[in-house]
Amino acid sequence: MAHGSEHITEALARIKRGCDELIVEEEMLRKLKTGRVLRIKLGLDPTAPDLHLGHTVVINKLRHFQELGHQVQFLIGDFTGMIGDPTGKNQTRPPLSREQILENAKSCQAQMGKILDPQKTQVMFNSEWSDKLGAEGMIRLAARYTVARLLERDDFNKRFKNRQPIAVHELLYPLMQGYDSVAMKADVELGGTDQKFNLLVGRELQKDFGQEQQCILTMPLLVGTDGVEKMSKSLGNYIGIAEPAKEIFGKLMRISDELMWRYIELLSFESVEAVRSWKKEVDAGRNPREVKVLFAKEIVARFHSAEAAKQADEAFGQIPTEMQIHELPGGTQIAQALKLAGFVPSVTEAQRVIEQGGVKIDGERLSDKSLKFGSGTTVVVQVGKRKFGKITFK
Repeated sequence: MAHGSEHITEALARIKRGCDELIVEEEMLRKLKTGRVLRIKLGLDPTAPDLHLGHTVVINKLRHFQELGHQVQFLIGDFTGMIGDPTGKNQTRPPLSREQILENAKSCQAQMGKILDPQKTQVMFNSEWSDKLGAEGMIRLAARYTVARLLERDDFNKRFKNRQPIAVHELLYPLMQGYDSVAMKADVELGGTDQKFNLLVGRELQKDFGQEQQCILTMPLLVGTDGVEKMSKSLGNYIGIAEPAKEIFGKLMRISDELMWRYIELLSFESVEAVRSWKKEVDAGRNPREVKVLFAKEIVARFHSAEAAKQADEAFGQIPTEMQIHELPGGTQIAQALKLAGFVPSVTEAQRVIEQGGVKIDGERLSDKSLKFGSGTTVVVQVGKRKFGKITFK
């Protein structure tokens, strides 16, 4: 692997793209300078069979490491999953059986294959070393960490103060996750910002075991389609990567223009330069909707195909969610209505566009130039490809 200073600067910039925090940057540089293939760890407790776009933020980062020539170690927490990570939960959650976890893991692995190169992805199971620890090993491991340190973790701290129960097995979770890093001799571990505490335990245990400490790369949590809460199945604001193409496309088209840039930053494989030029074009007057279409098609093509993306785009009908509403008297002829609502400069032009099949009413092509609508009717009007509006006949 090439490790000239220019190459290393580029690699570091790529690694840091979109990330929240890199602990410790100097150490990462040192590791990169050795030119050796680094072991990049991502642990996942497959508590559900389907991944959503929020999960893919960190998987996309693994892909960056793969493309830089490093070894991705995807760790399936078949042991830790039975404990259940209490992160962000204010009560103990029921542990899953190993069978459920393995079933879910198979499904997740297949979905991850659409982002990562399966040939270059090493899949590991933490039961391999955790089972062997046995009772004595667990107690020896537990002796390496204090309860005070574990209670520094934000959610444990809150629960302790609020006198909410914390089961002993939950305190073991960060320890077991940290021990995975020791067993795997991880050079870098990835996770969401909510995982920072657990990832740091891995660093400390590695030091305790006399190993070189792993660097930590935390990725931001993707905000859901509502633009408020983090993406999650339980909140219904998610986009599942196994959902039908049209569903994914439609959900992405409906996110706000502001949220679109955040999604592009964390989910698109377009270059930083390309995204920068899109922003410039939008600032200069390009419709942000056009950028959203490009992005939605990229995501659909990734999890389905380019053809499915094209079809989803066409099927979406390009109907915006927010449109200007024009109020006109009931009984106004459609050609006249198009002129009054500002879709066309004159009635003659309206008639010409209708004749050419360029007008749609509620998605249906209009052929009758003298069509009238009675009072109380609201219709969605599309003129050409880009002009949309609603007309309410009073």
